[in-house]
Amino acid sequence: MTTWHQTIIIGNLGRDPELRYLQSGTAVCNLNVAVSESWNDRQSGERRERTTWYRVSVWGAQAETCNQYLSRGSRVLVTGTVSARAYTNNAGEPAASLDLRARDVRFMSSRQDDARSGGYESGGQAPRQRDSDFAPPSDVGEIPF
Repeated sequence: MTTWHQTIIIGNLGRDPELRYLQSGTAVCNLNVAVSESWNDRQSGERRERTTWYRVSVWGAQAETCNQYLSRGSRVLVTGTVSARAYTNNAGEPAASLDLRARDVRFMSSRQDDARSGGYESGGQAPRQRDSDFAPPSDVGEIPF
């Protein structure tokens, strides 16, 4: 029996990519990607937000491309496999990390977009998504359903 595991995330880089090379010469680029979701609390009506951080590893030629073109605040779509890892943080408390090994990384913003937005907003929070981020292309006609 064949099995398949895939995770897709869309988020923003929390810091610049970190590229390194293994002794074999293989490039590995590490990205920290913030995925934010927001909702209105049913009881209080207040706007809530939660950010989940993923440690993404990109391999080979794609790692070099990510290092060259991405920077803090860049929006990316990453497809790959995720695993959870438990560890003890610097304060001696148990913590967990979501590690995603990328199969594919798609750039969803350009360096000019990142420069205009100033990268991440202060406070380390991921920028809120704008409705215009999800607008269909202008050359698409009416949706037939």
